[in-house]
Amino acid sequence: MANFSVADVKALREQLGTGMVDTKNALVEADGDIEKAIEILRLKGAKGNAKRADRSTSEGLVAARATDGKAWLIELACETDFVAKNDKFVALGDGVLEAIIKAGATDLESALAAPAATKTVAEVIDDQAAVIGEKIVLRRVAFVEGENFSIYLHKTSKDLPPQVGVVVAFTGSDEETARSIAQHISFAAPEFLTREQVPAEAVENERRIVEEISRNEGKPEAMLPKIVEGRLGAFYKQVVLLEQDYAKDNSQNVAKVAQAAGIAVTGFARFKVGA
Repeated sequence: MANFSVADVKALREQLGTGMVDTKNALVEADGDIEKAIEILRLKGAKGNAKRADRSTSEGLVAARATDGKAWLIELACETDFVAKNDKFVALGDGVLEAIIKAGATDLESALAAPAATKTVAEVIDDQAAVIGEKIVLRRVAFVEGENFSIYLHKTSKDLPPQVGVVVAFTGSDEETARSIAQHISFAAPEFLTREQVPAEAVENERRIVEEISRNEGKPEAMLPKIVEGRLGAFYKQVVLLEQDYAKDNSQNVAKVAQAAGIAVTGFARFKVGA
């Protein structure tokens, strides 16, 4: 008879979050050796991870934190909303963010390699994926430097962790306006801070498209340059934060709102789970 007790099964389940049958079978196979049982369960979970590799991860959470002139925003993805609201998954998100900050990682590659206790972040995620039974992926990491920060985390459902996360770096002291701009970003989804940051290829591609549209509409050739520039202006208003109409007052753009409040937005990051 295997050398383990009901208390051993309970303790191992609480440690790993594994099912009753799997835990008991692992202890039987390990003849009551806890460490060997853990290895058996993790190996079984790793095989499950490999099988789940091609599954989609459209659920999850965002988490953010700022400290000492630096801020981080992460997206941790999973397969189902059931797992997204699981306490273990939420705790994993907190732990991953903590490890990334401690390591000073600034991109996805360095974040996955960041130490987390005796393992790396990537290994911790794989272990939890094996325990939880779903594919879990650290999809994105954003790093922002600045003088001050406003962090806005939005829940699209009260039952789920935050699904949209925004970090805004700014100078000045009006935290209320900075938070309002962060909320604007969560809704308006700008891609760039200024038009100078928009890649030249993207601008030229948009210019080509609006010029072709204008010609197809029969616009006079002599008027095309002015029409194209006007339509490019509309393109910038879609993708550039400072040129967007302010969500709370579309009579002015974000740049004017910030200026009136005595602040300057110096950077931002925005993630939406699954997008």
